[in-house]
Amino acid sequence: MRIVFMGTPSFAVPSLRALVEQGYEVVAVVSQPDRPKGRKKLLTPTPVKEAAIELGIPVLQPERMRNEDAIAEVASYKPELIVTAAYGQILPKAVLELPQHGCINVHGSLLPKYRGGAPIQRSIMNGESETGVTIMYMAEGLDTGDMISSVAIPITDEDNAGTIFEKLSIAGAKLLIDTVPPLIRGELQAIPQDDSLATYAPNLTREDERIEWDKSAISIFNQVRGLSPMAGAFTTLNGEVFKVWGCKPLSASSNAATGTIVSASADGIVVQTGEGQLLLTIIQPAGKRMMNVSDWIQGARAIVGARFGEEVQA
Repeated sequence: MRIVFMGTPSFAVPSLRALVEQGYEVVAVVSQPDRPKGRKKLLTPTPVKEAAIELGIPVLQPERMRNEDAIAEVASYKPELIVTAAYGQILPKAVLELPQHGCINVHGSLLPKYRGGAPIQRSIMNGESETGVTIMYMAEGLDTGDMISSVAIPITDEDNAGTIFEKLSIAGAKLLIDTVPPLIRGELQAIPQDDSLATYAPNLTREDERIEWDKSAISIFNQVRGLSPMAGAFTTLNGEVFKVWGCKPLSASSNAATGTIVSASADGIVVQTGEGQLLLTIIQPAGKRMMNVSDWIQGARAIVGARFGEEVQA
């Protein structure tokens, strides 16, 4: 079974490794091009590329998979099955029609909910109690293909995007290995998605990361979890960016304006929200590293009464 694997972030690595460990012939890996990262903007390989090199598998990195040369290069490997996992590009029809067993995708949601590029973050940010992995046939639309198999995973209050990424990457790899053999034998019946139930998870923007203190404490708590430990949720304090990496909703309330710091101690910073209060526990003030509030509060100026998100007058 000649397989071409397409993936980019760490989410996809367990699926690639599982295929190799199970003895499948992964003849090539397709990943996004190296991108500049960090303050020095050094070109950095994707996690999938790094894993492929370690496994001795040729790596293709076309800028656009729709390019005729890129399609021809994938075709030259004569894939019998293409497996994708968070690759990051929609495949053209010419690629979808290459393998005799089709193109399948390991998607980090319970389709048809959360189609798109940020299903894990969006599911947490929206307060979902569970998510999961769906393996589906690839189609020309955005995550619209027929569903082959799925597995559900609960989302607890202790989870954030990082923990769910890890859980789903492992669950996805196991589901893939359980799905491929009967798929190849023609024993699985794919189920069309009900488009009327579809929801979308577009890639995150800077505004998705901004905390709006008029929202409820629960809503902000979910936002912070959904953005940690990747981009992080942010607000401003005295006109400077102030990131929040960990917090806990409280049922208490006060008459203070939303965003106002009502108390501060080594246990955390209590902030009034539109509904309830939020205890900030892990923070990152401007120009500093991520830290526990207890490590910052000693040297901080008196902050009780200050207001997060307030515009500073010039």
